[in-house]
Amino acid sequence: MGDRLPEPTRVNPSPAVAASSDAEAIEVLETEDVLPMSTEDHWKTLFDQFDPENTGYISTEKFRNLLQSHGSELDPHKLEVLLALADNNSDGKICYQDFVNLMSNKRSNSFRQAILQGNRRLCSKALLEETGLSLSQRLIRHVAYETLPREIDRKWYYDSYTCCPPPWFMIAITIVEVAFFLYNGVVLDRFVLQVTHPLYLKNSLLYHPQLRAQAWRYLTYIFMHAGIEHLGLNVVLQLLVGVPLEMVHGAARIGFVYIAGVVAGSLAVSVADMTAPVVGSSGGVYALISAHLANIVMNWSGMKCQFKLLRMALALICMSFEFGRAVWLRFYPSAYPPCPHPSFVAHLGGVAVGITLGVVILRNYEQRLQDQSLWWIFVSMYMVFVLFAIFWNIFAYSLLDLKLPPPP
Repeated sequence: MGDRLPEPTRVNPSPAVAASSDAEAIEVLETEDVLPMSTEDHWKTLFDQFDPENTGYISTEKFRNLLQSHGSELDPHKLEVLLALADNNSDGKICYQDFVNLMSNKRSNSFRQAILQGNRRLCSKALLEETGLSLSQRLIRHVAYETLPREIDRKWYYDSYTCCPPPWFMIAITIVEVAFFLYNGVVLDRFVLQVTHPLYLKNSLLYHPQLRAQAWRYLTYIFMHAGIEHLGLNVVLQLLVGVPLEMVHGAARIGFVYIAGVVAGSLAVSVADMTAPVVGSSGGVYALISAHLANIVMNWSGMKCQFKLLRMALALICMSFEFGRAVWLRFYPSAYPPCPHPSFVAHLGGVAVGITLGVVILRNYEQRLQDQSLWWIFVSMYMVFVLFAIFWNIFAYSLLDLKLPPPP
């Protein structure tokens, strides 16, 4: 920190002079500040030391020398990203905003493209080859390889993840689902195929076509399950897939995909299987799994999770088994005629959400979704479907003169 290089000359803000200033030396800061400071003001002060004319840019040579002087104070993977940024800028300049984005763990689309399209290949060993990691570090690395297709994203996540907050959404929703199932099991004195109990439909949480005006039922039906076989598979799938995804993408995004799948599932039933009730969290679970599997297929060469073909096959087998069980139950003689058993169409609604909204979210780790045109297209499609389903529920049942089962 105390060594001094020759004093820098003033940089002309024009691109030609900035590009030719790569050979200029820089002066190491005399303060005790280090590169990864806590506020943007400090970073601005640091950057201004090398941009005395406030152009918003410094030469790549000055930037590289700055990194060499302070590199030991940075996470090695973050240093890699900064060096890749420096090497990618053929115009000889580094933008202050890109610098701030990285140091504040915010990556814009332009910054990400600067990295991904850079000429520099990451020369250090892959994250998977690093040794001497603690158990928690190995877990974080495992999650990174399970969910992210790009090595630079995996390293970024590995350096940035703090488990604060923890993946609370998937855990909390699972605990609530299990608690309601156990309560219903005690009340009905039945845990296997609860749905066949004559009093099952009297619960105020499940969706019933005669009670479709009670809007909360389009969401709360996820707390009712057909039986322990239904609940068990849903819980296992949503924990194995949902928790790692939430660790990477956060509760807000994964919760959005899950809830969107749940609502789409019940609305799909109200449109396509109009006489049937709905129970179970399969809409949300299938949204998450479909998004994850589609992301793996679309980034097959980049995904480095072990035995990915075998695991995809097992996931598809589990999903097919659960879907087949739902189809069988739907057409099995009802325990409360004339109302049929719960519909299987909610599964398909969840899949539709997963391969549209879910894929966009999983493919844009740490990126602003509002900058993605595809995001707005799929959000618009989802909103159009929701509005269509609402009007369908208001008018179609009476216009079609459909005979619905009596209210429970």
